[in-house]
Amino acid sequence: MTNRTILITGANRGIGLELTEQFSEDGWQVLACCRNPADAGQLQALAEKDLDIEVHALDVTNYEQMVSLADQLGNKPIDILLSNAGVYGSKSASFGEIDPAEWRHVLEVNTIAPLMLVQAFVEQVAASQQKLVAVISSKVGSIADNSSGGSYMYRSSKTAVNQVVKSLSIDLADRGISAISLHPGWVQTDMGGPNAEIGTDASVSGLKNILQSAGLAQSGQFIEYDGSSIPW
Repeated sequence: MTNRTILITGANRGIGLELTEQFSEDGWQVLACCRNPADAGQLQALAEKDLDIEVHALDVTNYEQMVSLADQLGNKPIDILLSNAGVYGSKSASFGEIDPAEWRHVLEVNTIAPLMLVQAFVEQVAASQQKLVAVISSKVGSIADNSSGGSYMYRSSKTAVNQVVKSLSIDLADRGISAISLHPGWVQTDMGGPNAEIGTDASVSGLKNILQSAGLAQSGQFIEYDGSSIPW
């Protein structure tokens, strides 16, 4: 058992829901955030069990709501601040078909929102034992790994958020705060699709092992769910 706390965005489905379940089963308090808690049946069912889960409404692009939630939580320490909420954009949009408005939305959710989350909750993270900021990124954001092209919106948003994480690892180091980017694998979720390589349980089991032990020695790294390092 532990008295540590994790805040997870996008906790109503897929990887976020599995993270919520696995961390709570390990004795963590989970601050599970999603846009519409009333519509999050599976998450609410988890919270109704004998588990330490608090469900909070949070649209990660609503920065006033984000600051309001931080104020509501007050001085509560948050050991792991995990940006999991994300969008892909149109998977069929190839070169010559990119909608700039949709691209801006993908960048808003995947790149800007994670930084705004850290800015809103940095005091709670600094007050905790572990002091970890983590972002669910993607291997497709690795420039070195790009051998197939395409996926302009999603790739660029994840490459950009990796740069955000790297800067956070430098800027917050003097407060003892670590920052890491994580690749969850190709996972069988609404975004990953049914033909993906692994299930949410396997992905989250690996992610959880990394998250629970990560500290300053890992700060600024891009890490796959199996613990291997990914080139930027």
